[in-house]
Amino acid sequence: MILVAITKVISNALNTNEVYTLLAVILFVFGYMMFGGANSMVYTNTIQAVVMVIVAVILLLSGYPYLKDGLGAFWGKLQEIDPGLVNSTYPASPLFRSFFEIVFVQMVVGAAVVCQPHIITKSLLLKNETDVNKFLVSAVIIQSLFYAVVLTGLYARLTFPDLTADGKALGIDGIIPAYVVKVFSSGWFAIAVGLLVIMGLLSAGLSTIEGLIQSLSTTITSDLIGTIFGSKIKGDHFITINRLVIVMMAVASFLAAREQLLHPNLSVAIFAQNGVYSFFSINFVPIVFGIFVKNVSKQTALTGSLTALLVYFSIYYMLPWLIRAQGISVGYFDMYFGGKTQNPAIAAALAIITASLAAILVHLVGRKKLNH
Repeated sequence: MILVAITKVISNALNTNEVYTLLAVILFVFGYMMFGGANSMVYTNTIQAVVMVIVAVILLLSGYPYLKDGLGAFWGKLQEIDPGLVNSTYPASPLFRSFFEIVFVQMVVGAAVVCQPHIITKSLLLKNETDVNKFLVSAVIIQSLFYAVVLTGLYARLTFPDLTADGKALGIDGIIPAYVVKVFSSGWFAIAVGLLVIMGLLSAGLSTIEGLIQSLSTTITSDLIGTIFGSKIKGDHFITINRLVIVMMAVASFLAAREQLLHPNLSVAIFAQNGVYSFFSINFVPIVFGIFVKNVSKQTALTGSLTALLVYFSIYYMLPWLIRAQGISVGYFDMYFGGKTQNPAIAAALAIITASLAAILVHLVGRKKLNH
């Protein structure tokens, strides 16, 4: 998802071929992570964060022409395009149909997201415990600013009311890049600001993908390869193996991202969330129970993971098949799984809740047996 977003931004700005742009991005990012590792990530993340804050403010202010007449006029313009854009829910959308889907599901998934390795590893960069509160306060403030950037999507819709640019239809993933290029492409100052905005958009993607490359390659090298072949591998060889793992990750990333550039299903976000949310669901119980619950057995962790695995993929793949192909009704959930595009967040939220309940039950039963 991140690679496709970065590619879209660069290819729109430079008018280059998307596949070749993707290849250049992968060679660059995976290359410096392969040889720089965590040390390079600390410095690049700092620079990226500063640029991202500046760009977030610029993007929010870019909608001033639409906001100068007041919020009433702003909402009125959106309503003229589509009344659904100003409502709290959008039943015709495949992703924003109810408060259950917009609020409850996202809160559950959000709890799982903050437990993930590429997020947790950021806290390991703090020098001492006294920095934790500063870290949390600054993170909340800046994250709130970043969340507000979604308003840029409304600016873009007003700029492209029929979702076309220069006579060509805009895909979901191409709207914001097209908006940035259009708004910041006239006059030297606007072009300079536009370049800064593009840098910020790239920084947002790079800062995340660096953490993913580091945490995933380390997991594969240490937890998988190290566990299986640890006694046969000398210490220095782990570095070489880790670099080879990053190379294989780069190849897999290129193939997956290229497919999404050429044949997307609504948005690359759906493809990415299907894999990422299933992963979040499966490792939620082991991580949370391992941190907050004492004396957790392997059976409890395994029960949570297997339950999440079964529930997630049953809901995401089997439920739509039962509804569409077999005509079986499941009541309230028919509205979420009867269409072509599924929302992975719903399957993830239900999997997380079910897995947590199953793990709690197994943990309580196991503890009761120990007490007896």
